Amino acid sequence: MFAAASGRMGQDAKHRLTVEALRNVSFALNTGDRLGFIGSNGAGKTTLLRTMAGIYEPVAGRMVIDGVVTALLDPGQGMNFDLTGNENIRMRALYNGYTDAQIKHLLEDVAQFSELGDFLSLPVRTYSSGMIVRLGFALATAIHPQILLMDEWILAGDAAFLGRARERLETMVGSAEILVLSSHNPAILMQWCNRLIWMEGGRVHADGTPVEILAAYLPPDQFEQAKAAAAHAMAAA
Repeated sequence: MFAAASGRMGQDAKHRLTVEALRNVSFALNTGDRLGFIGSNGAGKTTLLRTMAGIYEPVAGRMVIDGVVTALLDPGQGMNFDLTGNENIRMRALYNGYTDAQIKHLLEDVAQFSELGDFLSLPVRTYSSGMIVRLGFALATAIHPQILLMDEWILAGDAAFLGRARERLETMVGSAEILVLSSHNPAILMQWCNRLIWMEGGRVHADGTPVEILAAYLPPDQFEQAKAAAAHAMAAA
């Protein structure tokens, strides 16, 4: 962790340790853009996503977003763990201004996809981590996003769930006007993105097409494997 933060550590006015997570990051996105972030751990990818989601505020510069942002950054995002699964679904629906009919449809959709059954009547704090991922994913992907931000946790899970999740997620990605994705999976980045930003040390190291960036980022054999995996996935879609 300290190696990743080298040259970015300092102290504030009260002599507290600070880390400059991002520096001189600048880019613009337009409708139809599918942007992926790639880079080593500590490069600033997740921090940048959280800043774009409004979780963190930039201390310098400015960020302008024209549209509604949907962020899939944390499996338990927005959940009250003392409430039941069904109560969390209703709470999210009411927050979004859903009608009674829309709430009923949402409850049915999340229950069917998550396959949590009677567990939806229990407090979320009693769930396993895998069950929380299922509920969080099903709930988050039940909406139609305008600007979609995703971190790579969304691609985690057991094989059976991943197969269904990937199909649902691809539908959601296709309906979004703008996608921003952080992942260490080069095949996914090739498949879903039309632009990549390589982050290093909190800075933009390179910005280009997935093929251009991954050819420079990956060893040649891994690059060829990623191309083959992406081509196979797109052919099967």
